[in-house]
Amino acid sequence: MRRGVIDVGSNTARLVVADTDGAVPLPVHTAKRALRLAEHVDRGGHVPEEQVDRIVDAVAAARAEGLRWGVTEPFAFATAIVRDAPNRAEVLRTVTARTGLPLHVLPGEVEAELTFLAARRWMGWRAGPLAMLDIGGGSLEVAFGRSKLPDFALSLPLGAGRLTREFFGNQDDPPAPRKVKELRRYVRHQMRDAAARIRWEAPRTTAATSRTFQQLARLCGAPPGRFGPFTPRGLARADLRTALDELARRSSAERAELPGISAARARQSLAGAVVAHTVMKLTGIDELTVCPWGLREGILLRCIEDGDTDWWRRTTSAEPAPPAGLASYADVLPALRTTVPEQARLHSNGRTTQRS
Repeated sequence: MRRGVIDVGSNTARLVVADTDGAVPLPVHTAKRALRLAEHVDRGGHVPEEQVDRIVDAVAAARAEGLRWGVTEPFAFATAIVRDAPNRAEVLRTVTARTGLPLHVLPGEVEAELTFLAARRWMGWRAGPLAMLDIGGGSLEVAFGRSKLPDFALSLPLGAGRLTREFFGNQDDPPAPRKVKELRRYVRHQMRDAAARIRWEAPRTTAATSRTFQQLARLCGAPPGRFGPFTPRGLARADLRTALDELARRSSAERAELPGISAARARQSLAGAVVAHTVMKLTGIDELTVCPWGLREGILLRCIEDGDTDWWRRTTSAEPAPPAGLASYADVLPALRTTVPEQARLHSNGRTTQRS
C-alpha cells in the first residue's frame, strides 16, 4: 500500500509518498513548498496568524497532491518551530479544522528515536554502535544505540534557525566575531553532558541527517545531490572548520554563492555550521557519514513494522505539554549524569579540547 508523510518544518512543508508493501519504504513521489516560518516568528516563538494561513495552505496542497498519488490519509506533523510555539494548540486546531487533516507534533525525544531508526536501517548493522545527529531549524536531535532503537535520545534547543534569531537577529551581516563566539559557548554548554555520553559510548559510526548537514557536506566537497542517494557522502571536522571560517566572513547573500548553500538557508547556514563543528569537536568525532534518510523515513518504517498507526495515536495523545525554556534538557541531565561517570567526562574533555 501507499503511505504519505507531510512534514511541516521551519523552512518548508514536504510531502513524501512511498510504497510500503515491503520492508523498505520505496519513494514514488516527493514535493515541497516554501514556508520560511523561522523568518517570521517573534523572539518568543509565537507563530503569527498570517504564517498559520501559510501552513494551512501548504498542508491542504500536500494533502490534495497525496490523493492524486493514492494516499488517502497522510501523516501530517510539525517539528520544533510549531511544537515549541506558545500558541501551538491554536496552530494545530486551526490547521486541523481548515484542512480536515490532523496536524500532530511529537516530543523531541520521539523525533530523535524515529530518526535514529531511519539512520540504522540505512547504515545497516555493519555500522556497529551508532551515533545520530540531526540539526533542524528549531532543535538538534542526538541519539546513540547498538540495536535498531537508541539507548538514549534527546532533543536540544540548538536548531540553526532558532540560534540565528536568538544570537544574530537583525544585527550586522555577517555577524560580529564576538557573536559567533557567544554562540559557540552556548552550544558547548548545552551539549556538555550529551557529548560526554557519546564519548563514553565511543560509537563506531556517526550518521548525520537533515538538510543542514547535507549542505555543509556539499560545501566541504561532497558529491552533489543529483548523483543520487546511494553515492557516499561524508563530512570531516577539519574541512568543516575551514568552511565555518569562510561562512563567518561572508554576508548571507555571499554565502548563497557557495556550493551547496541555498538562498533560503544562507542566513542560518553559519549557525548550523557552528553547531555541527562544535558538536563534532565535543564528541571527538573526526568524520561522519551523511545519511539521506531521516525523520520522515523513520515514521514510514514504524508504520511498516507495526502494521498500523496505533503507535502514532498513542504517542500524540500522550504527548506532554511543551517545556518552558530549557526544561526539556534539564529533565534528561540526571539520567545522563548517572550513566556517565564524572571521571570519564573529565578525561574525555581533556582528550578532545586539544583537537581542531
